[in-house]
Amino acid sequence: MRKNLFDLGPVFGYFFRKNDPSRPSNFNLRTMHFINKLSMSMFLVGLLVLLYRWFIR
Repeated sequence: MRKNLFDLGPVFGYFFRKNDPSRPSNFNLRTMHFINKLSMSMFLVGLLVLLYRWFIR
């Protein structure tokens, strides 16, 4: 179980997956996915800033 703790493959797969024609798509779903990607990106940028402040500065 601990082996998969830092497995980031699904996260990067979420960002770079291609459109699946068998999945339904509408405005609400596209908006939800955009907000999810934006919030994950902002979290990662904030994490990088914190790591920079803790270790580099």
